[in-house]
Amino acid sequence: MGFPDRAEYVIVGAGIHGLSTAWRLAERLIEQGREVEGRIIVLDKSGIASGASGIACGVVRNNYFQPAMRNLMAHSVGVWESDPEAFSYHPVGYMQISCEAMHNDIAQIYSEQQAIGYESVFIEGADASASYMRGIFDDWQAKGITSVLHEKRGGYANNTTSIYGLAKKAEALGVRIITGVEVKGFVTQNGSGAVAAVDTNRGMISCEHVVIGAGPWVRDFWNMLDLPKQITVKDLDGTIHDNVDMWRFWQLEEGVLQVDPGMMLTNDGKMPPVIHVDTDAPLYSDVDKSLITDEMWGIYYKPDWHFGGIQGGASPYKVETPVDEVAIDPYGPSSPEFVSSHEFAHMWVSALAHCQARFEGKMPKYHREPSGGIGCFTPDSFPVFDRFRENVSIIADSNHGYKMLGVGRLVADEVMGDEQELLKPFRFDRFSKGALHPTSSSPFPWS
Repeated sequence: MGFPDRAEYVIVGAGIHGLSTAWRLAERLIEQGREVEGRIIVLDKSGIASGASGIACGVVRNNYFQPAMRNLMAHSVGVWESDPEAFSYHPVGYMQISCEAMHNDIAQIYSEQQAIGYESVFIEGADASASYMRGIFDDWQAKGITSVLHEKRGGYANNTTSIYGLAKKAEALGVRIITGVEVKGFVTQNGSGAVAAVDTNRGMISCEHVVIGAGPWVRDFWNMLDLPKQITVKDLDGTIHDNVDMWRFWQLEEGVLQVDPGMMLTNDGKMPPVIHVDTDAPLYSDVDKSLITDEMWGIYYKPDWHFGGIQGGASPYKVETPVDEVAIDPYGPSSPEFVSSHEFAHMWVSALAHCQARFEGKMPKYHREPSGGIGCFTPDSFPVFDRFRENVSIIADSNHGYKMLGVGRLVADEVMGDEQELLKPFRFDRFSKGALHPTSSSPFPWS
């Protein structure tokens, strides 16, 4: 097929958001009795799942302190559950295991999960929490834990397999996915800010609507559209902050312990939930017993046959490089700068051993190949889903992306003219209005 010079909808990014948007747009056109062929094009400069979606750990959870995020994730979990085989989705559940400093936050999450009908169990108290965990893992030994929130829904999906499953759904409806095409800029209409064409390394594509679902590359598309690099933010106390960078980057710390994934099965031989632990108990090295930290720390982990071991991560750290100087490419494990550190490996494996005796002495099994990547975050670390320049919809996921399979479908409905209540709390104007999302006591910026 020749390179197109026109499409009704041009979607940038062949990851979780771009492909889910294309899938839903195609469904809507078919519902209207219209042909899809030639109307919806997905562009990616590399390939399907070549960005953040392709290296995501794949966790799917509802565990958010922010009501808007919790409602949005309940919707997305429903989409994951709609076709677990196609999405390579494992509905094993998710556990938030916490110290006393987080007790009130987690209790609130549990209460509001019950209010929206999201099935979960809440265990309170140190003894009850230890007993509950040992009923699942007989070697559980984490210290300082006073609550357990066990989400019965959620779990994880295999990253690249799920994205290819999503691409298959879109292509089956007539969506065209074109890889190896880099977007260089946008051409606006005379007398308006609307985008009339997308300028690529293979030529111009005229269009009626553009959707940007580019993960950490959102900074670059934001700049191409001449949107503000710095903004005014009104915080939850009403204080005005001028000249705040619209974007900031965080280094994501993840890795794999190369052991048989089956070593993490539960007492009754079943697949365990995804485990997330946040605690202020001192963490000591499993190598030499030295103190690693006596401040709040957090990890998550799961057995994963796709990764070939126990896969997970820890709290990210801020990238101090000026935002416009951050080199996003080459991305992920190919980056010479932004990969998980040796310090992460020591901390994470020691934390695994802190939680479960079966991981003691396993430091030599840590996979030493590069892993991790960077995420592009908004000023309050939560997504922006909004329309700019009249006909450009931007999905800025603020590194919450992979788990939010339903977001692209909601954005597609808005593109078709149906405003979505679930997306309203994530508009760009919340920064100037002071309608920011509340933050929890977690050491993770996205919880």
